[in-house]
Amino acid sequence: MFRRNDLLRSASLRLALVYALLFILSAIIFMCFIWWATVGLLEREAEAAIEADASALSERWTDGGLIALGETIQQRLEQNIDDDAIYLMVDSNGARIAGNLRVWPKVVARTDIWYQLEVSRAGLHGRAELRAFSLPGGYRLLVGRDVRARTILKRLLTDTLLWAVLMVGVLGISGALVVRSLFRRMVHNVARTTRAIAAGDLTHRVPLTGSGDEFDRVAETVNDMLDRIARLMDGVRQVSNSIAHDLRTPITRARTRLEDAALHAAGPDEMRAAIDRAVADLDGVTAVFEALLRIAEIEAGSRRSAFAAVELSVLLDDLADLYGALAEEQGLTLQRLPSPSITLHGDRRLIQQAVANLLDNAIKFSGPAGIVQLSAALDGASVRIVVRDQGIGMRQPDLARASERFFRAESSRHTPGSGLGLSLVQAVAQLHGGRLELGTPTGTPAATPIGPAADASPRAGSDPVAQPGLEAALVLPLSGMTAQSARPSPPVAAWMEPPSSADHAQDRPV
Repeated sequence: MFRRNDLLRSASLRLALVYALLFILSAIIFMCFIWWATVGLLEREAEAAIEADASALSERWTDGGLIALGETIQQRLEQNIDDDAIYLMVDSNGARIAGNLRVWPKVVARTDIWYQLEVSRAGLHGRAELRAFSLPGGYRLLVGRDVRARTILKRLLTDTLLWAVLMVGVLGISGALVVRSLFRRMVHNVARTTRAIAAGDLTHRVPLTGSGDEFDRVAETVNDMLDRIARLMDGVRQVSNSIAHDLRTPITRARTRLEDAALHAAGPDEMRAAIDRAVADLDGVTAVFEALLRIAEIEAGSRRSAFAAVELSVLLDDLADLYGALAEEQGLTLQRLPSPSITLHGDRRLIQQAVANLLDNAIKFSGPAGIVQLSAALDGASVRIVVRDQGIGMRQPDLARASERFFRAESSRHTPGSGLGLSLVQAVAQLHGGRLELGTPTGTPAATPIGPAADASPRAGSDPVAQPGLEAALVLPLSGMTAQSARPSPPVAAWMEPPSSADHAQDRPV
């Protein structure tokens, strides 16, 4: 049921009332100015005419004296077509000499002010504006104009403006109702959408009118926010599902081993071996949570205080030496391509971890006798750190899900890892205002994987869409964090996704 308090608390009603009040007040002020200017103009014209008339009569007195002035007054009365001229000349005793008034008004005693009086002349009664003048010899002259027409015009103008104020009030209230309706419609659409979102339905959006006005821009902003929330909620659900799925196996395996050892262990050695295996499984679970916490810490931007100058060439040489030995153990060749001396502003440990994850993935998914290349080159105001491999590569459908944490393509389902490596690389790139680009290697001969990798890969010839190898490029600005660091990077190509590779997202312990 509608309540009075609801009406008083209505923002749309307050906005409508403010609009109507401002509209009506502005109109009234404007019309009052018109009234004042019009009436003032009429008064000034009458006063100017009286002043000019008096000045001419004064000159006539100077030229011809009393008789000439009387004759001039009589001539002007005879020639006054509008019959609005008023003259009276009297002697020192107040006796009438010339003019159309019979007696001098008693209230007219000063010559420095204007008088508006009711006068009677030739049987006519009306309101007149008068001014008195002193003449030599004690004579006095009264000059004026009948202002009845001006009074009628003033009354007419006043009535017209009052009707105009009434019409303006009606228009103002009508406009206020329209404004209230528009405001309520916009707020109602937003409120209806937010209520649906609060109820758990993330599919509702604020409808657009298509006019491109401020309401549409507000609706677009709200819809963008809701799309972002929906994506974040989907990501939370996916991460939760992935955590439950990926961590259930090692935890269950550790529990089973401990139970089996408790029931069937033949001695301390078997019990200790079972405990060691269970601890290893639980260490893997701990490593996953540590990786998630590390990614959250990076995405929160708490590591920006550690930014400093980083000599990239030295960092890449150290990583090439470290992973070169690991590549040789896997029967691979790690090539450190020549690169110029590059210094950038960032967190050395995080950049080292990100490149290490890329190298670890490249070695993990490359077959025997493959080549992994590590290079860096300037790209305008940025540097591109590129890791190329000749491994199983990625399917284009999997590239579209590259940014999902814990996502693992079928070709890498049985490879050890948690699926967080390139998620960390993406977080490091965004922290520095850069991006992660993934694609098929260009300019590098694609070697055919041999051995187990070739058998396990669906790209060894049966999949026409598959491309061998992967090129992962970490693009970082030389000057450190930019405005891009606050939002995901755009894709560089239609089939590239900037965040992280899913198929290659099996990282070493972070």
